[in-house]
Parts: sequence; C-alpha cells; structure tokens
Amino acid sequence: MKLIEARQQFISSWGAFGTHWGINRTMAQIHALLLVSADPLTQDNMMEELNISRGNANMNIRELIDWGLVERIIIPGERKEYFVAEKDIWKVVKQIVKERKKRELEPMLRLLDQLENVEGDKRDKNIKSFVDTVSGIKKLGKQADKTLDTMVKADENWFIGNLVKMFK
Repeated sequence: MKLIEARQQFISSWGAFGTHWGINRTMAQIHALLLVSADPLTQDNMMEELNISRGNANMNIRELIDWGLVERIIIPGERKEYFVAEKDIWKVVKQIVKERKKRELEPMLRLLDQLENVEGDKRDKNIKSFVDTVSGIKKLGKQADKTLDTMVKADENWFIGNLVKMFK
C-alpha cells in the first residue's frame, strides 16, 4: 500500500474510532491528520486535505485544543497559525480518559449522589429498591473512577504489565 493510501485509510479509520471515544468523526479525522503529519499544519491545509468547511475545521480544532490533544503553535515569520497533535499515544489515551471522565463519569456520579438521597420512608420497598439500585451503580462508578485515576497517573510500562497479568 502506498503512503497516500495508508494515510487516507488511517484518517478514515481513526475518524470512525473517534465516534466510540465520544468525539465526532471530523474531530477525529483532524486529529488523525495531525498525528500522521510530519510538519505542523494550518487550518487551510486541514480543510483541503479533509475537504471540510472553514467553520467545521475551526470548531473541531478548538475542541481538540480544549481536549488537550492538539496545540496551536506560532512559526516565526509566518502569519498563519499552525497546529500539531501530541504524538505520544500513551499521553493521547490518558488525555482522552481524563476528558471522558470529566465530561461523563464525574457528572454521572454527582447525579447519583443526588438520586441516592431520595425523600421518603427508606423502609418503603419502592424507595429501598430505587436507592439500592442507584447505590450499586454509584459504587461501580466510583470503582471505575478510581481505576481510571490509577491508569491516568500510571507509567505506560506499569499499566501494560498489569494489563498483561490480567489476561494470563
């Protein structure tokens, strides 16, 4: 497979995978393009390569910057802004986990805290059933939160070593 075909395949596939990580396809495709680019790219470069509008490119680049996956850089003597992606995949995965945790898991845990304190007679079977269910989900969510915290703080070799041990 030639490089141009391989790049297109990677960008397309990364875009599809991105939808499973909680980001839209275009955002993931921009990220993929920046990952495989040897040099920083301008917004115009990305628009041309991915055949997307300026508004779409601008919105998704800003979101990638907010996620901590892309950085805006200034090249001396150039008037345009350039962008680069973090190339260390371990750092990328940790950043995605941190953002998903912040955007999804933490709000869910806050909601479960509120729901667990439902008013009424705790001996009522309907209330007891509701609170027990919410408490069980909250317990699992907190365990997931601790596990993700451990992963984010972990060294890549420690994490991979422990992952391999789990599957033995």
